[in-house]
Amino acid sequence: MHMTAAEQILTGKKTGSKKPKQVTTVAVAHGDGIGPEIMEATLQIIKAAGANVEFESILVGESQYLAGETSGIDKHAWETISKHRILLKGPITTPQGKGYKSLNVTMRKTLGLFANVRPVQALHPYVETHFPNMDVVIIRENEEDLYAGIEHQQTADVVQCLKLITRPGCEKIVRYAFEYGKAYGRKKVTCMVKDNIMKLTDGLFHRVFEEIGAEYPDIIQDSQIIDIGSARLATRPNDYDVIVTSNLYGDIISDIAAELAGSVGMAGSANIGSNVAMFEAIHGSAPDISGKNMANPSGLINAAVMMLVHIGESDAADNIKNAWLRTIEDGIHTSDIYSAQHSKIKSGTKEFAAAMIERLGKRPLSIPSSTLSEGTGVIKIPTFKRKNVEKTLLGTDIFIDWPHSDAQKLGEALDKLPKPELKLKMITNRGVKVYPEGHKETFCTDHWRCRFVGKNSKVENNEPVYQTVSMKNILELLNIMTDAGFDIIKTENLYAFDGVRGFSLGQGE
Repeated sequence: MHMTAAEQILTGKKTGSKKPKQVTTVAVAHGDGIGPEIMEATLQIIKAAGANVEFESILVGESQYLAGETSGIDKHAWETISKHRILLKGPITTPQGKGYKSLNVTMRKTLGLFANVRPVQALHPYVETHFPNMDVVIIRENEEDLYAGIEHQQTADVVQCLKLITRPGCEKIVRYAFEYGKAYGRKKVTCMVKDNIMKLTDGLFHRVFEEIGAEYPDIIQDSQIIDIGSARLATRPNDYDVIVTSNLYGDIISDIAAELAGSVGMAGSANIGSNVAMFEAIHGSAPDISGKNMANPSGLINAAVMMLVHIGESDAADNIKNAWLRTIEDGIHTSDIYSAQHSKIKSGTKEFAAAMIERLGKRPLSIPSSTLSEGTGVIKIPTFKRKNVEKTLLGTDIFIDWPHSDAQKLGEALDKLPKPELKLKMITNRGVKVYPEGHKETFCTDHWRCRFVGKNSKVENNEPVYQTVSMKNILELLNIMTDAGFDIIKTENLYAFDGVRGFSLGQGE
């Protein structure tokens, strides 16, 4: 028995050695720059390995941008991906200027590819590295965080980027990390966050990690602040097994890990969603070496190995991975990893593929063999269930553009305004409280956050106790401030959820 289509799409690792009875059709985007060369090499290897796969090509990337598709992908390509639900994609080039968006980001979000999976393993001594035993998997949230790309210029001095972290997003990626660890026999999952500063956003990610982690008592789990975690990954990668983190952090540390192991050009990645999965190398299109038969196809080959595991072709995946390891072990290296000490032949793209095909059916002699077909388990991500919570309005932060630097003057002006059932609690500038009782040394821009709460709110035992307010009161205040000539940029209402404060305090508040 093989998994249903939905289960396959939710599987970072497909187990079992029997081949599926039906041929799997995969959408293939050859990409730009070196993309067509490394894709051709990869497809030749897949076919030679006897994988039960067919391919349907689509056009995405630079050619589509230049043809007038500002997203870099046309309707036919979207339909083909949706039909087959599996995409093997070469690197693409995003033209500079004219507001073109990254197609990689567009596809990940549009297709709901919530999990980015990047295994990194050292190939010592054949590829130079300071960490010969390194074997780490980075599992990165793929849809939200700062990569939501929601940015605004609000004043002459200030621009903002919204960091969006959702409970559904956290639950999916954290669950995936633990399920991946379970399916692959991994012993430890580490969460990397920055919740000592971003207590609500990264705090939610950390909290969900602890909640879901409690369901996996057989897996060692720990959490680290991302800055020291990155430093330790760079100096002690052997301490890590599986790392789960949010989008930006994951993007950074996955490249760090790949470079530590030898080269970013060697790593592949899987982008897993509820209905579609996309597999790609993590490097760019390298137009400077395009057409020169110099490109290393290893990143895309490793992505294809992950794809084959995903669709149930684990035997073919092992065959290809072991042939790749044996080729590396035999000293047949492309120029990016070639060294006089460890290499025997400086190979071109085509020659590297031919060498791999010759070694299909062979195993490496000293590097541990690939055993993807020996795993157990199926990764399943449950449907998110939203809990009912009581939401209470406690006040509002009104942001204004005020091109002066005297916080005391601004505070006094706001205090003089009539404020229906509300009072000014504080003013911050770049997050630091500047009124009341600000410090003259604090540098202020033209961007001010003015926090208003219920007039009977107070502090008890050093904790704020807020009075419930009405939206009508807030709207009346906005009209009063507008009539008084204040330039309101935006508002953020202050809520409690089941009695728990859902907003941060100002620095110094």
